[in-house]
Amino acid sequence: MNLPEYYIGAGCIAQSVWNHSFGMPIDNGIRDIDWVYYDPDLSYDKECEVIDSVRREFDSLAVRLDIKNQARVHLWYEQHFGYPIEPFSSLEEAIRTWPTTATAIGMRMNPNKEWKVYAPFGLSDLFSLTVRANKVQITEEIYERKINRWKAIWPGLTVIPWE
Repeated sequence: MNLPEYYIGAGCIAQSVWNHSFGMPIDNGIRDIDWVYYDPDLSYDKECEVIDSVRREFDSLAVRLDIKNQARVHLWYEQHFGYPIEPFSSLEEAIRTWPTTATAIGMRMNPNKEWKVYAPFGLSDLFSLTVRANKVQITEEIYERKINRWKAIWPGLTVIPWE
């Protein structure tokens, strides 16, 4: 893919673990696969090229790919979520702001076929089926929307309230 830094991550990883833990089909409740990368080229055209390339490579997947250059997130975040954020300086910095400690995780396979996992809050919440807000960037409203959806699909999750 010629992407030096990328991860699949967030919900698709956590939800796969939850599905396995609760004996559900592996793709149950998964809306998309977050495919994130970091490229200092902030042009929309460059991001579209990467999106097209990744989608062509994985066109047989049944789940939609959500491909985003994390270096560009600050350009559209305020319009989408209602408040501005500072630009990220790296892919790992972006992952550290993802909404929950269990979903702030990225994985990729290195060229030598070894998995690289980036989990800035560790894996305890993920494997203990605990959802806890990562308040670095999200609002309580965003957190509540997420947990309400997740509790309906995975009622066995332990959800830590915002406060």
